[in-house]
Amino acid sequence: MVIDDFLSEDHARALLEEFPPITGMPRSRDYMFGDKHELSSVAANGPASAAFFELALSGEFREFLCALSGDDVFVDPAFHGGGFHQGGDGSFLDMHVDFNVHPEHEDWLRTLNVLVYLNPDWDDSWGGQLLVKNAPEGEVRRISPKFNRAVIMRTNDHTFHGYRKMALPPGVTRRSIATYAYTAIEPGAVQQRTTNWVPEGAGPLKRLLASNYNTLVQAKNKLFGSATSKNR
Repeated sequence: MVIDDFLSEDHARALLEEFPPITGMPRSRDYMFGDKHELSSVAANGPASAAFFELALSGEFREFLCALSGDDVFVDPAFHGGGFHQGGDGSFLDMHVDFNVHPEHEDWLRTLNVLVYLNPDWDDSWGGQLLVKNAPEGEVRRISPKFNRAVIMRTNDHTFHGYRKMALPPGVTRRSIATYAYTAIEPGAVQQRTTNWVPEGAGPLKRLLASNYNTLVQAKNKLFGSATSKNR
C-alpha cells in the first residue's frame, strides 16, 4: 500500500529538519550488498522525531496495521534495523528479502515494513525508486521515494525489494524512516534466517556470497555473537 501525505505537512517538514546528517549516521551492515547509513534512535533526535516514535507505537496505529494486514501485529519499540535511513550519491541496496525472526526475540516474526520517505522535489531521473517483486525474476514495481509518502508492505520469503545505484546532485540524499511490525509466534515455529540477498547483475563471487550469506552469518554469530546493532 502506498499512502501519500501520510503525516501532516508540518510534522513531515519538522521531521526533515531533524533528520540527522549522513556523516552522523553509521554505515549499515549490508557489506557488499548495500551502501547506505542507518540510525535506529529516532525518539532522541528532537520533538518531531519523538512524536513519530510515539505515533508508531500507539494503539491507534497498531489497530490500523492489524486491520490492514489481517494479522495481530505490533511495532518493535527498539526499531531494530529501522529508524533513519539515508543514502548519498552512489548509494544502492541490492534486491533481498528481510530477516524473518527478530534477532533478540525468538517469538517475534517480522510481518510488515512501514517506510516513510522524506525527499522534497525528488527527481526520478536520479534513480532511488523502491523496487518490489515477488520472485527474483518477477515483474518489478517501482515506487518513487517522494516526500511524505509511506509504503506499507508485507515482508516474507517472497517480498524481494531494494533500490539501484543512484546518481544524486551535490547535497541531495535519499531519506526515509523505517519501522517494522511483528506477529507473536511459538519459539522455534519458524526456522530463523538472516537477510536473503539476490543481487541483480552480480559477478560470480558476489552471487556465491549471496547464496551462502545465511550460513556465513550463522557461523559468525556462533563464533563471535550477534551484533545487536545490525540493520537490514
